[in-house]
Amino acid sequence: MKEQVKSMTKKARNSSEASRGNSSEASGDVSHVTRKKIIYVDDIQYSLISVKNRLQGLYDVFTVDSAVKMFDLLENLTPDLILLDVNMPYVDGYDAIKTLKADETYSSIPVIFLTGNSDRESVVKGLSLGAVDYIIKPYNSSKLIEIIDNNLNDSEQKDSSSSGSIDNKPVVLIVDDVSSMLRAMQYALHDRFKVYILSKSQDALDFLRTKKPDLILLDYLMPILNGFDLIQMIRAMPEYEDTPIIIITTEGTMDHVNKAVSIGASDFIVKPFKPKELNDKVARHIRIAKQMGLFRDDLKNNMGKLC
Repeated sequence: MKEQVKSMTKKARNSSEASRGNSSEASGDVSHVTRKKIIYVDDIQYSLISVKNRLQGLYDVFTVDSAVKMFDLLENLTPDLILLDVNMPYVDGYDAIKTLKADETYSSIPVIFLTGNSDRESVVKGLSLGAVDYIIKPYNSSKLIEIIDNNLNDSEQKDSSSSGSIDNKPVVLIVDDVSSMLRAMQYALHDRFKVYILSKSQDALDFLRTKKPDLILLDYLMPILNGFDLIQMIRAMPEYEDTPIIIITTEGTMDHVNKAVSIGASDFIVKPFKPKELNDKVARHIRIAKQMGLFRDDLKNNMGKLC
């Protein structure tokens, strides 16, 4: 597929060949061999210059003005992270990330969209295609650097733990009737967790009778049984009294949150979610649940000794 992308834009590449050297040149002293490498792809020269100026003191930044030049650069450079615009001629950011994620050579490189597209559909689409985050222009420089650093750190942690068996991963069940959200959440979590997905809320109880996940993610708005209905049914099952349940919702009002918590939700996440926020919340609640389980076991043992 990469060859198809490149052939589509051969004419555009040739017409701007002379400018490639300046646009893809790493910033900073080349002696900083330990610095993280970032490729930024945007067809607007002002954006390329602006972002490079903000990041070049911290990372080695390579800028290119089209997706096809990015793939040319990737033949000789393996970046630690890619910043990607959406609206570009010939090959847009969505097609570019599809190509990246379909190629095992590049699929593990974190991709962050940096774009002016601020509508919810664009955000959901970008995350569902595998982006680790989605930043809307105009952006805050400090926030941009924070998001980059967080995702670079997450990538290192995933690499260090990737040799572990999938059987040792905590198990997460996701229930959502929107297939794009299911895929987005599954992709966001699959490196750290063993993920099961269900698109029909009525199938959840049957699943829970055969497998016991460490955490459950429930969409709020679903046909037949919504998330609130399911929480109450799940909490009525003795083996799931203490299992963390996170509600996924488009509504983040206090009334909504209070209702979820009052019937047994452990936390909530507002759509469109950020992959790091989702990972952090899932990991934290699983960790707390395990710690509480150990505490209860110790308490039972001590009570037994007293008797």
